[in-house]
Amino acid sequence: MYKRKIEDVLQKWFDTFSHKPIVIKGCRQCGKTYSVVDFAKKHYKNVIYIDFHEHKAYKSFFNGDLDVDTITTNIMLGIPGTKFIPKETCLIFDEIQDCPFARSSLKFFKLDGRYDVICTGSLLGVSGYKTMEERLEEAEASIPVGYEYVVNMYPMDFEEWLWANDVQPVHFELLKKHLAEETPMPEAVHKRMRELLLQYVIVGGMPEAVKAFLTTRNISEVIDVQHGILETYKSDMVKYAHGSDKVRVRECFDSIPAQLSRENKKFTYSLVRKGGRSKEYVGCLQWIEDAGIIRRCYNLNAAELPLDGNSDRDSFKVYMADTGLFVSMLEEGTQWSVAQGNLMSYKGAIFENLVADILGKMGRKLYYYHPSDSLELDFVMRYKGECTPLECKATTGNAKSLKTVLNHTEKYNIHSAIKLGDYNIGRNGGILTLPMYMGFLLTEF
Repeated sequence: MYKRKIEDVLQKWFDTFSHKPIVIKGCRQCGKTYSVVDFAKKHYKNVIYIDFHEHKAYKSFFNGDLDVDTITTNIMLGIPGTKFIPKETCLIFDEIQDCPFARSSLKFFKLDGRYDVICTGSLLGVSGYKTMEERLEEAEASIPVGYEYVVNMYPMDFEEWLWANDVQPVHFELLKKHLAEETPMPEAVHKRMRELLLQYVIVGGMPEAVKAFLTTRNISEVIDVQHGILETYKSDMVKYAHGSDKVRVRECFDSIPAQLSRENKKFTYSLVRKGGRSKEYVGCLQWIEDAGIIRRCYNLNAAELPLDGNSDRDSFKVYMADTGLFVSMLEEGTQWSVAQGNLMSYKGAIFENLVADILGKMGRKLYYYHPSDSLELDFVMRYKGECTPLECKATTGNAKSLKTVLNHTEKYNIHSAIKLGDYNIGRNGGILTLPMYMGFLLTEF
């Protein structure tokens, strides 16, 4: 339906000699199945699609011995008309988390080498997903360590959104050129990119929502799609979480807008429920994160590399993994405010979630630095080999915290910073100011 970056990942995998089975992992409805099936049909003469979520009976194909000949015979008997052609057949195991023994079989498909296997998984590693019987089955099965290639897939990112809106390569080159030269973008291009960014904030990257917008230009239809996706997530929480955790997982999820509406956006369990404590909810929050619905942004004990080694695992913010879904969780009319350019409404939560969306979808872990009430850096990342603060400020923002750390390099060891906001490219000493739509270009580590 739309060009996706996972296509390049799959192509590189396909071109690799003697490749392992590949597992595409990601949240529900981010486009995994469509991308995998489309790729397979273009690259193989024979494609066999097995959906374990819709067809529970297909799990029986993997009962007993897991040698490839036994499995392929079972599949041919269970799905009439199926055939296996060595070196020309691709097996697609959709929602492989529903069949642990199918995942165990990947080792034997790799060792056998006659058939390629592409898998998708929405709730891989999510605790409480299985019934007791399924958990016993999963414990008996084994993850094929060393025999599978696991790749994360996310909802469409801002660059993919630009592709879907027919932004041409010449325009991407122009963006990169002005970023490298630190010169302002031409006003016409700046205006169009800003417009596309505001639309992306509202629509986000779930393919169904993108399709609804680009087909109808009707925001109400987009919101209906987003609410439907959120209801699917909530149904998963009720269906698959352990007994008492069912309610707690929902409570954690529903608290996200309130968590981000505070000046100090650190996730607080007492805001989930009055008197709530970490030990009651920590596993529930992990459930939502493992499902790919949220991302954590960890506070740093020191703003220096390595970031992960300096992170405080008990102090973090929580952002929705997709900006469009986050905005759809807010009160009615928020989309109109965003369309008018008001990204700093809701105490900056929308803008921060947008930056978390952009950084997270490029595979970056999220960090911030808040050592005191008088100093907070919204995001900190490794950029061009240095520890680099990334601040989210409106046009009038004075970036006080950035100036503080840059004026005391002997204490913080930070020599440059980036400020994203609703303005054009510029520089003031050690602070590089960029329009918010250029965040996706900050790919260097």
